[in-house]
Order: sequence, then C-alpha cells, then structure tokens
Amino acid sequence: MGDSIAATVDGGPLVFALAIAVLAGLVSFLSPCVLPLVPGYLSYVTGLVGADLSAALGEREGPRRRGRVLAGTGLFTAGFAVVFITTTVLAAKLGYALLAHARVLEMVVGSLIIVFGVAMLGWIPGLQREVRIHRLPQAGLWGAPVFGAVFALSWIPCTGPTLGAVIGLATVSGQPGRAALLAVAYCLGIGAPFLALGLGMRRLAGVVALIRRNSRWVTWIGGTLLILVGLALLTGAWGEFITWLRATIGPGSVSV
Repeated sequence: MGDSIAATVDGGPLVFALAIAVLAGLVSFLSPCVLPLVPGYLSYVTGLVGADLSAALGEREGPRRRGRVLAGTGLFTAGFAVVFITTTVLAAKLGYALLAHARVLEMVVGSLIIVFGVAMLGWIPGLQREVRIHRLPQAGLWGAPVFGAVFALSWIPCTGPTLGAVIGLATVSGQPGRAALLAVAYCLGIGAPFLALGLGMRRLAGVVALIRRNSRWVTWIGGTLLILVGLALLTGAWGEFITWLRATIGPGSVSV
C-alpha cells in the first residue's frame, strides 16, 4: 500500500484529478447561493447596470461593451484564483512535510472531505450559514480583482466543501506544482461558466432558470460525489484506483 501511495504522489494521472477539480468548481458555481447572484456580480465587476448591461449582452453595441464584460469577469476570476491557488499550494507544501505519514494523511483528508460532503447536503447544522464581507471595493473594472478576492474569502459555505476537496487532494499529493494546476482547474470550473453566462445571458436565461428550479439536485450530486471521494481516500481505494488508472492509461501521458 505504501508503494502505491508513493507512486500516486509522484505521478498519478493528472487528467483525472483535473476533471474532479473542474467539476468541483462547476458545482460551486451552480450552488444556490452563487448562481442566482451572477447578474449582480456581472453588474458589479463591469460597472454596467440596467440598460447598459443589457446592451453589452445583446446584439447592439456589442464589441466594446462585451469587451468590458470579458475584462471584468477575467479580473474577478483572477482575484479569487490568487486566493484559491495560494491556499492550495500551501496545503500541498504541508502535505509534502507530512509525506512520511502519507496513509494517515489520506485518512484524515478523506474524513474531512466526507464531512464537507455531508455539510453540502445540509445535514450538519450551522455549516450552512453564510459568512460575507460587507465592506466591498468600488464597483467596476478597478475593483473587480479585489471583489474576486473578497468572494473567495467570504463565500465559504458556497465554495468551502468543493474547494476543501480540491485542497485535500492537493495535500495528499504533496506537490505544489500539481496543487497549483488543480486550483487553476477549480477556478476555471467557476470562472468559465460565469463568463459564458455573462456573454450570453439572454440566450442562457432558460438554462439558468432550469438549473435554479433543480438546484437541490445539483447540491445532492455534488455532496454525494464529495462523500465518494472521501470514502475512497479513507479506505485506500483512491490510491489503488489511481495505480490501476496509471497502469491502464500510461503514466507518461498524464503525469505532472
């Protein structure tokens, strides 16, 4: 078992881990406390409101104002990405320091991810409370990256469970470079649909409405996936699966 864990740390399939990180970011974006507020976020980070924002997302006055939406969204994403990437890399460095106790670390991280999943399902009282920072930067492009950092720090109940799973995987890997890639994938999972929704809000309005009506299923699916990942780490099945995947796909094509 020790050899399989070491092999996973040294060169497990990166594509599989990245897919989990992107999915975790997407679940965060689709959560009931983020998705309904996307129009407000767009207005805040672009400095456009009402008719101006509608024009930016419509057919007329397109290029310049849509460019503003793109810039605001990109800066906002960069703001929360800095916080998430820094946190994940620090966790990987901690994991490297504890590499001699890799199996114990896997069990601890697996247990925590299970707790995150249970909390996401709403089964742990008190962990659904929102913690927000009310002193916000100035609206517009200049404040967009700062607002992104505020988003990362304050919306812990929305991003905490899924981000915690990504941080847990980074900690188990003990590789700062791998951790940074996982964090980037997680941020893309949040930022890419945010941008897509911003540039095509009118066309995607029906999709958003459908997701909002079924937000409970998004939460249940996300929480269940977290619990499964946690159980895999806790029981050692994660390392065995990754070892099998490396043997099947070939480590050279998917390693860090």
